[in-house]
Amino acid sequence: MIDKSMNVLIVDDYKTMLRIIRNLLKQIEFHNVEEASDGSEALSKLRGGQFGLVISDWNMQPMTGLQLLQEVRADARLRHLPFIMVTAESKSENVVAAKQAGVSNYIVKPFNAETLKEKIEKVLVHAG
Repeated sequence: MIDKSMNVLIVDDYKTMLRIIRNLLKQIEFHNVEEASDGSEALSKLRGGQFGLVISDWNMQPMTGLQLLQEVRADARLRHLPFIMVTAESKSENVVAAKQAGVSNYIVKPFNAETLKEKIEKVLVHAG
């Protein structure tokens, strides 16, 4: 069973995308959602809080989603955190790079609540 009361951190430098992801999460009954507008802000929130899941965009400045993922996986306290990467590009080298960095799952934009739900269930059931 998935704990939908967990804190979810969504990371994107595009406000509209944050709003879209927040709304999709609400549709699938995840209500404890925090936002960060880039990887470095996300990292400080992760280090200062308790999160059960990270959903991060790939393309951000100054710290990309891939760099954030690498930082999370290098941190002993955060290493096991389920991490879903969101990207507009389905280039196979990106998928490979994310997998090598330890991504839990991958979503290509655009996506709907159903896709998000499936990906979240996969990573949380796998993590649990």
